[in-house]
Amino acid sequence: MAKLHNLGFPRIGTNRELKFALESYWNNETTEAQLHRVADQRRQENLDAHQYLDFVQVGDFSLYDHVLDTSFLFGNIPQRATNKDSNVLSQYFRIARGRSPEDGCGCSINAGEMTKWFDTNYHYIVPEFTRNTEFSLNPATLLAQVKEARGQGFDVKPVILGPLTYLYLGKHLDDGEALSLLDKLLPCYLELFELLARTGVEWIQLDEPALVTELPAEWRIAFKYAYQVLRERRVKLLLTTYFGDLAANRDLVCQLPVDGIHIDAVRGRQDVYPLADALSKSQVLSVGIIDGRNVWKTDLNEALSFLAPLAKRKDQNLWIAPSCSLLHCPVDLDTENLLDPEIKSWLAFARQKLAELRVLGKALNEGAESVAAQLAENKRIIEKRALSARTNHAQVQQAVKNIQPSMYSRTSEYPDRIRQQQALLSLPLLPTTTIGSFPQTAEIRQARRAFRAGDMEQQSYQARIRDEIKFCIEQQETLGLDVLVHGEAERNDMVEYFGGLLDGICSTRFGWVQSYGSRCVKPPIIYGDVSRPAPMTVEWTRYAQSLTAKPVKGMLTGPVTILNWSFVRDDQPRAKTCQQIALAIRQEVLDLEASGSAIIQIDEAALREGLPLKNRDWAEYLDWAIQAFKLSASGVRDNTQIHTHMCYSEFNDIFNAIAKMDADVITIETSRSDMALLDAFDTFAYPNDIGPGVYDIHSPNIPDEEYMIKLIGAASKRIPVNRLWINPDCGLKTRRWSEVTPALGNMVSAARTLREKYSAEVA
Repeated sequence: MAKLHNLGFPRIGTNRELKFALESYWNNETTEAQLHRVADQRRQENLDAHQYLDFVQVGDFSLYDHVLDTSFLFGNIPQRATNKDSNVLSQYFRIARGRSPEDGCGCSINAGEMTKWFDTNYHYIVPEFTRNTEFSLNPATLLAQVKEARGQGFDVKPVILGPLTYLYLGKHLDDGEALSLLDKLLPCYLELFELLARTGVEWIQLDEPALVTELPAEWRIAFKYAYQVLRERRVKLLLTTYFGDLAANRDLVCQLPVDGIHIDAVRGRQDVYPLADALSKSQVLSVGIIDGRNVWKTDLNEALSFLAPLAKRKDQNLWIAPSCSLLHCPVDLDTENLLDPEIKSWLAFARQKLAELRVLGKALNEGAESVAAQLAENKRIIEKRALSARTNHAQVQQAVKNIQPSMYSRTSEYPDRIRQQQALLSLPLLPTTTIGSFPQTAEIRQARRAFRAGDMEQQSYQARIRDEIKFCIEQQETLGLDVLVHGEAERNDMVEYFGGLLDGICSTRFGWVQSYGSRCVKPPIIYGDVSRPAPMTVEWTRYAQSLTAKPVKGMLTGPVTILNWSFVRDDQPRAKTCQQIALAIRQEVLDLEASGSAIIQIDEAALREGLPLKNRDWAEYLDWAIQAFKLSASGVRDNTQIHTHMCYSEFNDIFNAIAKMDADVITIETSRSDMALLDAFDTFAYPNDIGPGVYDIHSPNIPDEEYMIKLIGAASKRIPVNRLWINPDCGLKTRRWSEVTPALGNMVSAARTLREKYSAEVA
């Protein structure tokens, strides 16, 4: 009898209840008890959704981030968070966002560095280590959740981030090595295993996704050592890998003394049968057969054909599950009452994926005839999607075939272009700008909802947006910024907005996915060939430029980011879909230039997160990704300045590829890492202009002028001052004007101070 289980579930709630509870608590509108009450309700809903599975998982729920939860579980709390008081929740939010509600506006600390969780759009808080780091177990929260679920009769499987992946994801603040801390950490895991055994837990899901990366030799040795140490336990371990195949680590995994192994059979299917052969008869093989990272229905008949021989071979030691945590999917497709019925029939969100799992389990355990109707209906839908005329458009496909090599390059090299651009723009040394968006106030969101609901006429809505654009331009003029933006008041999201205006892409109403903390995004769904039926941003940008003599950047989202932050069709190569999007963005770029935009920013915030987890696959991805950006950007005149932006990822190892994008100016996140991202410039001479972010917009903290001067000073040691820009880390959409105005004021003051310092040197 195959067993059914899940690796993780969305935390935010069907209607983003956790998001609103967190933000209300952070704003001191509700109490800690009220926040926990909402969290308890969300966990209960998640438990109820799993009632037909053989296990329910606990420990996957989090108030902010599961990696940060692991740091607190093992007592690795940076001292700066504990200096003020001993309230654990206050300490937790200080590291998550730089401030806790108890601190008020007078206290702030540096939030923990944030980066992408492997190759997803989920951001985690990076664990911090020093040579003196000590660990101590704080299991109360996890044990309470175990008790809660077991009290309702569930067979509980706690989810814990494995010790090697936890260390692998962290950063050392001194010259120590993460593996030097392993012997300090492992006793805490053994202590936790024993406590869980005492509660009656039989199985623990130990997540080690680092095993799908190309591990250095010392880390492979550390895996062998660590799991030998963890061998003395009274609980069974399901070693869980996901996001790819094991490749060179397959033999290593098979040698580890664990009771079961989970493999991602969507991205690492080639590992499944070799693992089935290598594992002992008593070891569990868990097959992640349902895609936990995309929204397309599973081909249940194909999945059943793949699983049936395994079921005969492994019997009760075959488990089936989604490929990874369903954290990366929206919660419930049933709420989408306005989605096109045909497209909706092709989809499955988190709840529907658990239903698919149940059908597969019943087919394996009771015979395919027990679910014959469900299998027949699934086959009909899969075939209908494959044949649908909505997915294939001859005109778009021909446009891709007509791409010429010259469309990938600017007319002149950067040195010639930048001289022409400077002559046109007359910008000062260390020009100041922002990344694009300004606060999305409650009034803007209310107007957008009213317009969509039909309660506000288009003319009134457009007038409201124009008023907001005018306000943004006036604020930037008052602050003294050099290059302005229109503020993006008309955009609900930097990807969803364009998804709603491009053919071949659709949007959902409630398909929210957690990006970090309370920040949720609604990824568009790319279901067919992509094209641009009409200009998307030109009128708003033209209006903003009419209000000022300073240059206003045209603001676009790049093709790679639209691809990586969408649910992408799975019936053709991603590179082909990206080419189609690039052609659409290229048309918009040329229309912006024709309307008078002298600066156009094409954001590629998601370029790095699409990088494959194995170096062997980097060259292929970077080739088509960089080419897609260049295709979108290279049709303009030399004196039109192209900007791009990237945020919250590790870029040091791909700066040579980023340079090949040949953007005139790149703005990049550096403040949370104290400019550590610029270490790459010690060995790599980046050739074009760059704006290293000087303050962290994901924190409510307001940086002072001295702090920003320090960061730019550090940058100037690696990059010539005449090629530096000054800007925030990212867009300001999620912040309040009361935070934005003083922060940008300090930024402009810092720029003026630095100009006085450096002007003589540059001259």
